Amino acid sequence: MRKVKYLWQMARYFLKLSYNGTHFNGWQVQDNTANTVQQVIQEKISLLLKEEIELVGCGRTDTGVHAKNYMAHFDSQCPDLITNKKFWISKFNMILPIEISIQNITQVDEKAHARFDAISRTYYYFLHQYKNPFIERFSYYSYGDIDFELMNKAALSLLEFQDFTSFSKLHTQSKTNNCKITKALWQKIGENEWRFTISADRFLRGMVRAIVGTLLLVGRNKMTLDEFKKTIEAKDRSKAGNNVPAHALFLTRIEYPKDCYCE
Repeated sequence: MRKVKYLWQMARYFLKLSYNGTHFNGWQVQDNTANTVQQVIQEKISLLLKEEIELVGCGRTDTGVHAKNYMAHFDSQCPDLITNKKFWISKFNMILPIEISIQNITQVDEKAHARFDAISRTYYYFLHQYKNPFIERFSYYSYGDIDFELMNKAALSLLEFQDFTSFSKLHTQSKTNNCKITKALWQKIGENEWRFTISADRFLRGMVRAIVGTLLLVGRNKMTLDEFKKTIEAKDRSKAGNNVPAHALFLTRIEYPKDCYCE
């Protein structure tokens, strides 16, 4: 394990947090709006710590997407962020809006990176088939017959591929569209309620919502399993289905190597 730095020096911390993305313009700081999760947290923590901090997130979530477990890192000279952790978590949560919650602060190696060191990410997408006013803010209402067994066969085939250009937003800054998907599964979680779980080493912009939208074409018998595979092989976004709505998508888990963390 890597050694802890002296707390009066500049040290790096991982911040574990959750946010309801409904009213935010995504995670990442943007020139044309201050209403992003990253911008809000940076400003509030800088104010409390009385130093300018730069928050680096584990990934970029789009407008309206939520995170149950999100990781970000920042550097600080604050001497007691760990020794007085409960106090600082409480102070952060008091100053942040109700839509954002800080769960934990962990000291990490000075080179640890919330984005580039992540080895696995998991998303949930929620869907319900009958109108339900109590879950509609966080679940996609999709009526009609859907063959979830057939969709799971298509989802399993995702593990056979690496290049997911067909499910990526166009004109992004990604150097590669290769991803390693390790899990893709629809599960029934209630009466007429379903959850899609997908895990990978990385995701492209808009990828999960495009995959779900294309899987629904399979589930509604508008695309065969063979056509689903050919859609991936085409490496053409126009061949895939439309993105499903953002409000039902949650980033739920981020994993890191153990040696990122200090003793």
